[in-house]
Amino acid sequence: MRLTTKGRFTVTAMLDIAMRHGHGPVTLAGISRRQEISLSYLEQLFGRLRRHNLVDSVRGPGGGYTLARDLDKISVAEIISAVDEPLDATQCGGLENCQDEHRCMTHELWATLNDKIYEYLDSVTLADLVATQRARLEQKRFDVLRDKRPDSKEVSVSA
Repeated sequence: MRLTTKGRFTVTAMLDIAMRHGHGPVTLAGISRRQEISLSYLEQLFGRLRRHNLVDSVRGPGGGYTLARDLDKISVAEIISAVDEPLDATQCGGLENCQDEHRCMTHELWATLNDKIYEYLDSVTLADLVATQRARLEQKRFDVLRDKRPDSKEVSVSA
């Protein structure tokens, strides 16, 4: 099982919009430039996201995409599912024909893993990702400022 580029790029693009939530529509060209994702690929992905009511499109000058719902109402699992990204650790795609058209001995293990992965991704929202990203950016700013401070020098005072 693996999450393909399609799923990762879609979550990244949605996080890009979420980071700019409340500041007007975000263009796909801007996302493409910032995240280094092909514009034509983003157009395909956003068509699917729009059909699943995860984003709204705004036409005309100053147009682009906005989130269709609040940040805390959109889960990573929904985003990945919207672009038809299968998260399946079973070899059979859940059909239970893993081994010579029969269920393999470890089918239940992989099916349970699928459930756990989905459960986790469904528990993570865009709001969670934004909070994590903002904390990371704030820590980076703090580190830069700390590194730019002149070293404090001890001053000895004699009596």
